[in-house]
Amino acid sequence: MPKLKTRKAAAKRFRPTGSGKKIFRRKAFKNHLLQPKSKERTRRRLSNIALVDEADEKNVRLMMPYM
Repeated sequence: MPKLKTRKAAAKRFRPTGSGKKIFRRKAFKNHLLQPKSKERTRRRLSNIALVDEADEKNVRLMMPYM
């Protein structure tokens, strides 16, 4: 059996929790066009690390087979 390749785009965006059962992700909309967004939105809500939804977790794990 050949080795499975990791999708590098996914490897840069996701990482497992300490137990490895769930996956962390960064929140969207915090890269550019930040002036019209309130400071509360950018600092408090968008800075938090979120968990990948259970429905999407299977697809993320397929992209990163050795996670």
